[in-house]
Amino acid sequence: MHDLRKKALGESRKTVSRKARSKPQAPRSTATLSPDESPNNSQPGSRASSRPSSQISPQRRSQPSSQPSSRPGSRPSSRQRFRYSSRPVSRYATEDEAGSDSEDDMTMSEYSGSGDDVDDPASTWASHLLQRISELLDRKRNMQEREETLASYLHLVRHHFAENQIGRSSSDVIPALLRSAREGASEDERLLALKALMVTLLTCPSDKHFEYLFSGLKKLCQDAEEEDVKAAAIYALMIAARYGGGGDGDAEELLEFLVEIVETDGDCVNASDSVAVVTAALRAWGFVASFLDDMADRGEQAMDAFIEQLDSTEADVQSSAGTNIAFLFEAGREQEEETGDKPDFQHSMHKVMTRMGEIVRDSSKSVSKKTRKELRSDFNSIITSLERGVGPGYSTAGWNLDAGNATDRSHLQEGELLEFGYRETLRVGNQIRQIDTWVLHVRVAILRMVFGGGLATHSVENPAVRDMLKTARVRVVPTGVERKS
Repeated sequence: MHDLRKKALGESRKTVSRKARSKPQAPRSTATLSPDESPNNSQPGSRASSRPSSQISPQRRSQPSSQPSSRPGSRPSSRQRFRYSSRPVSRYATEDEAGSDSEDDMTMSEYSGSGDDVDDPASTWASHLLQRISELLDRKRNMQEREETLASYLHLVRHHFAENQIGRSSSDVIPALLRSAREGASEDERLLALKALMVTLLTCPSDKHFEYLFSGLKKLCQDAEEEDVKAAAIYALMIAARYGGGGDGDAEELLEFLVEIVETDGDCVNASDSVAVVTAALRAWGFVASFLDDMADRGEQAMDAFIEQLDSTEADVQSSAGTNIAFLFEAGREQEEETGDKPDFQHSMHKVMTRMGEIVRDSSKSVSKKTRKELRSDFNSIITSLERGVGPGYSTAGWNLDAGNATDRSHLQEGELLEFGYRETLRVGNQIRQIDTWVLHVRVAILRMVFGGGLATHSVENPAVRDMLKTARVRVVPTGVERKS
């Protein structure tokens, strides 16, 4: 077996990672995809992509996978392919690093195939995208063909900023994606359509889609049988509220709907005690709220719901609720600095910190050691934020005066530490953005979910994404070539 693998690698001149070798070989279909449509179709001997990777720190929690299929080579379930973690990915690359193209690799491998145009140098991602758009609008195609088209379209718009290519077609593409999300013949088709809808709205924001998107997605959230489809519909509502034409009033209405989901543990959308749905509602609330002013005045009811969810037995729910609590206290500090008035929920700070401290000490033994460790890390970050009035991921460790470090410490007193400070970052190429507010934290987490490995491209080329991150402090570091010169 080893000799056969060496021979195969020698013929293709490509290397295979341990992660790729460990995956069962996916069945190949008759779909025609180009090298620009799959992250694995790089030229022999070249890297899979020349685009910079987006990397976020601190280390992101990997999600537990659902029950694997018993059939070798079978497609992963849609639950496996729609996972989202509250923890940002580490800026140190690993084989399991979230924020890479792993999800795209998995999705595209299901639909990848060979065709006559694969080696055609004239074939470009833009021409393939236009073909996928044409196919999206053709409802006469069968279920497998629709899934293949959606997977290919999703990969292309994630990894390329396609505003010019989608252009005027967006008025047809967005309703078509909503139709696939609502009427798709399989869970895979509905999930792919919802993911594609989110990326399309962020690529081509519009002020004319929200009314029908809100009613259609809300009904889907209530009526869908699958929890993952309900959760994806919530995330799509979140993007539509900001980039589909919704105003502040629409955003407030959506926030009320999301709080109701949290307060009822999903029961109001026929998903009682669903971890996926409640977690989606919590994270969507934080994202929508990050664009509204005066959230300290609007957050009293929401704060009570979030505090109650700290008693959940699920780490994702607890962490997402804690993040929203930290976000609201940050909004309260800003309000107090501007007006001198403290929001009513400030009296809850001691209660919140006490409960989180108990959770940090007494994490359930029923969860894995890694999950306990990461939940404690999340809550320690939130507790430090509340105690010190700082943002996420702030480290109070540091150097003392005797450390011999070259950093200027002339302002420090004897025995005082120079704290490491903010450790959470988003790196694209040679630019490192510091994530020092909870507003940035919740936005980066959602952007990573929506764009996956394409976040690097969109953070540079997409105006909507650049605007979301514009408050981040940027530090430029030398590239490898610059360091050598």
